[in-house]
Amino acid sequence: MATDDSEVNVKKISHVLAKYKGESNLLIQVLLELQKELRWLPKEGLLKISQELNVPLRQVYHAVTFYKAFSLVPKGKYTVTVCMGTACHVRGSPRILDRVERTLGINPGETTADFKFSLETVNCLGCCAMGPVMVVGDIYHGKLSPDQVKWTLDSYD
Repeated sequence: MATDDSEVNVKKISHVLAKYKGESNLLIQVLLELQKELRWLPKEGLLKISQELNVPLRQVYHAVTFYKAFSLVPKGKYTVTVCMGTACHVRGSPRILDRVERTLGINPGETTADFKFSLETVNCLGCCAMGPVMVVGDIYHGKLSPDQVKWTLDSYD
């Protein structure tokens, strides 16, 4: 990431940590808030969290690598999640995923070069009646056809 981004990250990291004033029992909360703010957890953030909360760095890394909610690589502005559960699968989610991959030029676990979208798959989103389902950010798009994928993704700024 560019130097400007690093400077912004340092400010955001300091802002998040200032709220918690060294409360080591709130490690997960601090990590969640920083993840939400930056869309990933940079090394300098983890080091600062370790120092400010007086938590060993190995413990910080253990938490970050244990929970799937955390990312050690930059994520896009929008996370695109395609449900691959049984109900969605039989209703065409593999075709939805294929269209998303071709439209964005990325595979699950990757982020577009412009950091607009990151792509993920999940085993179930719990909304089987709406299948196949694609979530962009926090918006659920159900009963989706492959032809609707590009139009849906293009609607995000």
